[in-house]
Amino acid sequence: MKYKGLKEAVRHSGLSLRRLGQFLIRRKGRPGYIVIPIVILGLFVFVGAFGPLLAPHSATETNLSIRYQPPAWDADGSWKYPLGTDHLGRDILSRILVGARVSLTFALLAVGLAGIIGTLLGLIAGYYGSWIDAIIMRLVDGVMSLPLILVAMAIVVVFGPSFVNLLIVLGCLMWAFYARLVRGDTLSIKEKDFVALAKIAGCSSPRIIAHHIFPSLVHSLVVLATLQIGLVILMESALSFLGVGIPPPTPAWGVMVADGRSVLDIAWWVSLFPGLAIGAVVLAANLFGDWLRDKLDPRLRQV
Repeated sequence: MKYKGLKEAVRHSGLSLRRLGQFLIRRKGRPGYIVIPIVILGLFVFVGAFGPLLAPHSATETNLSIRYQPPAWDADGSWKYPLGTDHLGRDILSRILVGARVSLTFALLAVGLAGIIGTLLGLIAGYYGSWIDAIIMRLVDGVMSLPLILVAMAIVVVFGPSFVNLLIVLGCLMWAFYARLVRGDTLSIKEKDFVALAKIAGCSSPRIIAHHIFPSLVHSLVVLATLQIGLVILMESALSFLGVGIPPPTPAWGVMVADGRSVLDIAWWVSLFPGLAIGAVVLAANLFGDWLRDKLDPRLRQV
């Protein structure tokens, strides 16, 4: 059966993001609620690690003789290319599998860079206070007041789009979220009795921060990092979609969505399948982070 456009294909396949969201909301709080996000994230990590080995074709090799070949279940499709091909005849499935490694690597590095910078500055601001705290928090307020995607776009345009440039830009813009969280928790923790006893015992300030305060912040950092993974993937995809992210021919999911935006009426599969991959991973990461927050925060756990 030939589908004339994206709307007909989605309707025929029975896909409904609204139904999926309603199902997950109804399941929240039940024993099996977290299974779906964990399975999606586990599959994402597995494909990110072994995607190039699982890909049936080269992710960058072009073949114009099979350009815009529809998915296998279409009358003109072939199971050799299950999800169809793009405008250069590249296999969509192979590019999604290889692109998962790009998205996973980028998300982990960007979240790690932002977490390191933000945690260090937050610990310093919360523990030492005074003018140091004032300066760092004014920087935090300034960074958090900026529209991240517009600032990232402007900086990448100036220095040129590349994996490294985009990584540095997002990492240096997202540290403020960690700094504010860590600073607030540090202000509370440093007033605890075990910190006072450590000071009486003669522990230096760096040792108190590293061995007494930081371990108490780990659960909050894990939750924030989990939530930020979805945000980073979404921002990377958006910037790649706008042409200022990871440059082609690297098979980034955002680039793949952008490749098909002008041919949605005749080749809807080019944008649909990488878009579904982005949506599934971002939704799963946010649901998992929300569940993890409920489990690790004793106040929410009691509720």
